[in-house]
Amino acid sequence: MSNNFNKWQPFIYALVLSIGLLLGIFLRPATSIQSFMGGKNKFTELFSIIQQSYVDTVNFEGLEQDAINDLLHGLDPHSVYIPASDLKVANEQLDGNFEGIGVEFNIVNDTIMVVAALNGGPSQELGILSGDRIIRVDSALVAGVKITSERVFKLLRGKGGTKVKVSIYRPSSKAVLPFTITRGKIPIFSIDAWRMLNKETGYIKISRFAENTHEEFIKAFEELKKDDLKNLILDLRGNPGGYLSTAIQLVDELLDDHKLIVYTEGRTKPRSEYNAETGGVFEKGKLVILIDEGSASASEIVSGAIQDWDRGMIIGRRSFGKGLVQEPYGLSDGSAIRLTVARYYTPSGRCIQKDYTDKDLYEHDIINRYENGELENGDKLAIFDSTPFYTKKLHRVVHAGGGIMPDYFVPIDTSFSSAFLSQVVANALIGKFAYDYLDQNRKAISSIPNLKIYNEAYQINADAFQQFLNFAISSGIKAPSAQEIKRSEGFIKLQIKALIARQLWRDQGYYAVIQKEDKAIQLALQKLAEVQKLFTSGN
Repeated sequence: MSNNFNKWQPFIYALVLSIGLLLGIFLRPATSIQSFMGGKNKFTELFSIIQQSYVDTVNFEGLEQDAINDLLHGLDPHSVYIPASDLKVANEQLDGNFEGIGVEFNIVNDTIMVVAALNGGPSQELGILSGDRIIRVDSALVAGVKITSERVFKLLRGKGGTKVKVSIYRPSSKAVLPFTITRGKIPIFSIDAWRMLNKETGYIKISRFAENTHEEFIKAFEELKKDDLKNLILDLRGNPGGYLSTAIQLVDELLDDHKLIVYTEGRTKPRSEYNAETGGVFEKGKLVILIDEGSASASEIVSGAIQDWDRGMIIGRRSFGKGLVQEPYGLSDGSAIRLTVARYYTPSGRCIQKDYTDKDLYEHDIINRYENGELENGDKLAIFDSTPFYTKKLHRVVHAGGGIMPDYFVPIDTSFSSAFLSQVVANALIGKFAYDYLDQNRKAISSIPNLKIYNEAYQINADAFQQFLNFAISSGIKAPSAQEIKRSEGFIKLQIKALIARQLWRDQGYYAVIQKEDKAIQLALQKLAEVQKLFTSGN
């Protein structure tokens, strides 16, 4: 693999993992199965023989899980088994809430650092602040003991109404403060950011399609509408999907009534159509949707429907290509399977599911796209199905079988990559430095009145960048060459600034800073006039 790939490897693996975590599109509540392994079949016969005759003691629970995993993996890449112990966590991301103390944290230098106390949560109400360090939970020391994120979740999350005692070190006062926190229901937001990019164009970033996403979208949209929004850029990059019903609700806000949004069909599932029904909040304005190789499932339903009806423009890179519908089935021990029961089809009739005959190729598809040059060169986009499909209004040719193809391609940016940056990213040093730098300069930076002034006026200067270089070298990274600094300095400064903004203004801050160099957003703003000419007239 190339050196450039080494730089992107952590991002690509994280992308594939995130898609695996949110690959379900759920049509109805879980249906109970009394005993997946019951009845006269080879599984039960085999387990009985092993139990009676095998030479050693057998972990039958683990053996059963392995057998179920192998069976489902033989069907398709997205039918999965979820043990009872993991099911609650798996559902929380889409249910839109969990019960806990309400802090966003990172583990920095073997210490739990509070990034933010979540709005309306119990920690915020008690006065826990960004930058606080949690050093004890009840009687357990949690600093300097190589604690993991999983362990933190187990200690801090719990049933609403229960109490947990935490000891917090606050660097600004150099004091250890005791808090007794009553756990409560904590919302998980699926809209990361919304803001006006100029006097007419609003931007909304959706990270997943969860239970509350439609409600969050309406609130964000109404806020932007107060600022005279006329155009909308909807960012679905890296969005791995979620609930089908939520995707339909969102498209219904963007399409005229009675238009087909999506239909599903499977061997035992007759065709089911889902149409726009109610008046939407943004049926006529200029619309651009941003996608990339991490946009999957429900994201592809949204972008596919908008593209097929010529409602707006799709900008970015080819989407993931997941057109399989999973339905949840609960098992008797509290575990569950999510079983593929149908395929979904866009209004023009195309199924965007990519081929999964070779499951190894399927699992490494994103890496293969990078190595064959597709992510950098739009001319290398393949046509996966020779059968053409046509959009509903302008009869443009679109293709099936491998994701949604953008109307305009935006290459992945590797102009700032270097061997030095690869090592920095692999060791998460930019984030660690940003935490330390804000700690050392919190009084001055926190005095900046608002995000707008911070974004326009605050800069990571040469002295701060030199501090970062010293920090990286002291962490074991080889000193960069002048050429490496030339390539990567701008990117590193921007990331430090954005990560500081995230600590002060959460994701709104991060995206406000990072979008200054976002080529997809820049192209979307340029193409809005073309959107008006081609797609919105007579819609």
